[in-house]
Amino acid sequence: MRIKPLAKAVADLGMPAVALTDFNNFFAAVKFYKATQGSGVKPILGADLLVLDESGEGSPTQLVLLVKDQAGYANLTKLISKAYQEGQRQGVPHIKRSWLAEFSDGLIALSGGRNGEIGVALVSSRLDDAATALEEFIALFGDRFYLELQRTGRVEEEDYLHAAVDLAARYNCPVVATNDVRFIGKGEFEAHEARVCIHEGRALDDPRRERRFSEQQYLRSADEMAELFADIPEALENTVEIARRCSIELRLGEYFLPDYPIPDGMTINEFFILESEKGLQDRLEVLYDTSAADFPEIQKRYTERLEFELKIIIQMEFPGYFLIVMDFIRWAKTNLIPVGPGRGSGAGSLVAYSLLITDLDPLEYDLLFERFLNPERVSMPDFDIDFCMEGRDRVIAYVAEQYGRDAVSQIVTFGTMAAKAVVRDVARVQGKSYGLADKLSKLIPFEVGMTLEKAVEQEESLKQFLDDDEEAAEIWGMAVQLEGVARNCGKHAGGVVIAPTKITDFSPIYCDETGGGVVTQFDKNDVEDAGLVKFDFLGLRTLTIIDWAVRMINADRSIAGEAPLEIDKIPLDDQPTYGLMQRAETTAVFQLESRGMKELIKKLGPDRFEDIIALVALFRPGPLQSGMVDDFINRKKGRAEVSYPHSQYQHECLKPALEPTYGIILYQEQVMQIAQEMGGFTLGGADLLRRAMGKKNADEMAKQRMLFIDGAIGKGFTKELASNIFDLMEKFAGYGFNKSHSAAYALVAYQTAWLKQHYPAQFMAATISSDMDKTDKVVTFIDECRAMNLELLPPDVNGGQFHFSVDKQNSVIYGLGAIKGLGEGPVGNILAAREEGGAFKDLFDFCARVDGRKVNKRAIEALIRSGAFDLIGPEGEIGYRRAVMLAAMDQAVKLAEQHARNTSSGMGDLFGESIVESASDINYTSYGAARSLSGRERLNGERDTLGLYLTGHPIDEYEDELRMMHPNRISKLRPAKVLATISGMVIAMRVMKNKRGENFAFITLDDKSGRLELSIFAEKYNVYREILVKDALLVVQGVVSEDSFTGGLKMLAESVQSIYEARCSKLKRLALTIDSNSEDGTANGSPWVDSLQRSVNNYKDGNCPLEVDYIGASASGRLKLGNQWRVQPRDELIGQLREQFGKNSVTLHYD
Repeated sequence: MRIKPLAKAVADLGMPAVALTDFNNFFAAVKFYKATQGSGVKPILGADLLVLDESGEGSPTQLVLLVKDQAGYANLTKLISKAYQEGQRQGVPHIKRSWLAEFSDGLIALSGGRNGEIGVALVSSRLDDAATALEEFIALFGDRFYLELQRTGRVEEEDYLHAAVDLAARYNCPVVATNDVRFIGKGEFEAHEARVCIHEGRALDDPRRERRFSEQQYLRSADEMAELFADIPEALENTVEIARRCSIELRLGEYFLPDYPIPDGMTINEFFILESEKGLQDRLEVLYDTSAADFPEIQKRYTERLEFELKIIIQMEFPGYFLIVMDFIRWAKTNLIPVGPGRGSGAGSLVAYSLLITDLDPLEYDLLFERFLNPERVSMPDFDIDFCMEGRDRVIAYVAEQYGRDAVSQIVTFGTMAAKAVVRDVARVQGKSYGLADKLSKLIPFEVGMTLEKAVEQEESLKQFLDDDEEAAEIWGMAVQLEGVARNCGKHAGGVVIAPTKITDFSPIYCDETGGGVVTQFDKNDVEDAGLVKFDFLGLRTLTIIDWAVRMINADRSIAGEAPLEIDKIPLDDQPTYGLMQRAETTAVFQLESRGMKELIKKLGPDRFEDIIALVALFRPGPLQSGMVDDFINRKKGRAEVSYPHSQYQHECLKPALEPTYGIILYQEQVMQIAQEMGGFTLGGADLLRRAMGKKNADEMAKQRMLFIDGAIGKGFTKELASNIFDLMEKFAGYGFNKSHSAAYALVAYQTAWLKQHYPAQFMAATISSDMDKTDKVVTFIDECRAMNLELLPPDVNGGQFHFSVDKQNSVIYGLGAIKGLGEGPVGNILAAREEGGAFKDLFDFCARVDGRKVNKRAIEALIRSGAFDLIGPEGEIGYRRAVMLAAMDQAVKLAEQHARNTSSGMGDLFGESIVESASDINYTSYGAARSLSGRERLNGERDTLGLYLTGHPIDEYEDELRMMHPNRISKLRPAKVLATISGMVIAMRVMKNKRGENFAFITLDDKSGRLELSIFAEKYNVYREILVKDALLVVQGVVSEDSFTGGLKMLAESVQSIYEARCSKLKRLALTIDSNSEDGTANGSPWVDSLQRSVNNYKDGNCPLEVDYIGASASGRLKLGNQWRVQPRDELIGQLREQFGKNSVTLHYD
């Protein structure tokens, strides 16, 4: 049920009141209350509860509780919360009947119809049980209990109704007619049934599915209800009576802060002022030389700003809020949990900076307090605080401990049926094929905020498909009705509320079956309306990266006897760092790593911190599409005149505000400063002007224009200049960004760039570690390591850690935790065994010392294939080492298990303490005959365990062939107008849509000598899409030109072939050398002819001639086999022949 359409429909029907009774929750209570009041309808709040007897066994019955007054609202809130905390059964919340005695005040009870305790007894003909239950409910609720009657066309309703009327007459109990509404309009029944099936995981045509609802459960008019209950008019009269009795006024829009503990003898305002002044003094001692001659003047500027902010904060009664935020941030910093420098407009507050809430000096960067807290627009301050991902939950736990666990909660979110998902869900419940659902879903563009309506407008192919396919149209029609409906509950990413008393005094709570994961039942907007103040505890992965990198750096600095690095004290004018940015080497640099941002950085060439602040603000659709970005760059580069803000309309008084952005109005704060400087606005009034410009309300803008022009004339400016400046402000205000947020994130961006420049190995190790569960990210970052000439070492059971780490030579060691199949448990056990007994000597020693229950055979195989045992394996090349260890693995595990059994039973080995000593004859030598892994087997093992190729490149085995096929290497390419042919492996691919909605692709090809980006436009993409996949080996023909973005080359593809297609078109013959004098001459003991025939049988009917160069004992010759021996020269065939006859015995001959 959608709330706003319900409120409108009830109002349209002329109903004076409506009740909402969700099952066991108040999720929609605030939205329902506001929507109905806005429609002129009286809201009645309630809930449909499932009731169990004291044993908690048996089937639950229903009971409807309606809020009569404030006491009832508080009691129902507590009952619902208690149902989640103490009454869950198989994930469904229930209340116990005995709880009602404590929480019945202020509530009107309806019996629950045929599904209530009385109804179930009546339908089962247990009239005495029904009478007893009625007596108990009347004793509990008195005249606030009603027997509920319904007529919705469902089974047993009429039988129940007549029995209930008779029972009511006997006990003089009032009856009430209710309409169990599940959907608004008559035609929405099928959509409702589909939603029920989606929730239950059933199909609409499932014969086992319970049909609990009927087509008559729509919102009926008063006339329809009167006709339906014409025989029981008092039941309808009582609906009006209940509506009259129920009267609840929610206190929305008021704020209730918890009390912050302050020292005895002080008021909260005095303590707040004291802490702020002391904090500012501490900040100034770090920022400035307090003995300098100009320090008193500087101090005066800061003190005046502090006093101004303190006055407003105290006037608005928000000191408690600031002190609470100060408290948990100080706790986090004291406990070494990294905290971000600020986020959002809060960085504009000097009080926040003084209290260590933020770490960016607002006066240094012209950040305005009124952008954060405006005395002329009363609203709660809202600090969004970034914490390290690892430490965020510890801070939330501290807050719960400090203010009481009953007073602290996170906030619920509601997952909705989004465009792509609802199509798949509807198709499933309708019994449509998976293929149809998949195709339909994929035709919907992948875009934030995409709706079904927008998808049809944007995608012509989708519209055509719906027109042509009846089943698809049927899915779509149902999906449109269900799109956006809530389907599940989640937890807000960072929202936490702290109540002055208990959370349940303001909102019911929702939790899991164990009582954990507590969240408010009101979402972030509703919970604030209800009076609770939201604090945003956000997790920022970049802070974790910085923390890990700094820890590695400081461990090395400590060994070297150097002072620890303090990241918040690095210089912001480091030219090598700006050089890294100017080269757009910003992969893994916070906020600056996307392709589009790199392109902007190259054009802009940042050389000061203000430029980074501007970059964060400029890289958004508005500035990029408006021409603002190009204007900014041209002014910075001296290609355009710097004016404040326009060459025809400017004034010197605007220069201080606009100089950091070369005269461009880029930030919202600049709009406010212009309004203050030229229009005579207070900064509070200027903030109202900024908001009005953002909303583009014509009437409000006309009013603000007049105020601005009048103020400007009053300050001596001309009307023409003021009017034109206002026009420019209005134009740019739509694109203006919050400078406080931009500056705070620019600082984090600079810190990551500085670390990448000065401590590249530690920074990249920390970066990869933070995302090592995402293979695509790991591959990207490892490519960046290679581009930075950082040596990347394979995982190592003796030298590696769980995360990526750095050795003494500043090489990055692959993290053991990034090996697929290993988790924290196995890796932790390996590290503990290494810590206890020193480095592992070999595979046998390793198996004997680790816990076989945690590090099982699959984990050991993954370690071998990933290369983690390479340094303790046998002598020989890598493929041989790994092959021997794979062969020895079973025996090593068995010996270790035997040793463990002996140890646990108290038996010692006869010949030594350990398995290695007692079975010294069992070692790598015993498995020396193992066949070495081929290059492809070795690399596939790495790909399967690490997600990438570490010790080589799959193209290696094709290198000679490709050189014969096409001698061009990517590194040798030059721009030319003629077609060039190159080959390589697809290592990256981006599929995008052009303006006509057609797919096209950018593909990165690697041939070991270099990389090249290919552009494959829509027409070609449609032709070759089947072979355009990651890791494919392709031969491409196209025109090579310069790439202005990378400074390298790019190719516009004309034709694309797979390696097999290219081989078929170019290969002249496949030659096999058989030497009867060698071992290979018999092909592993079989006559070579039989062996050859078996190999080629599955690859016949090709176009490639097969030849045999036969070398006998006394003569040799070439056999050109007939057409029936022509083969398909596939990789699999070539691999089989090389394995059977020897790698050097199979030759591919090109022109």
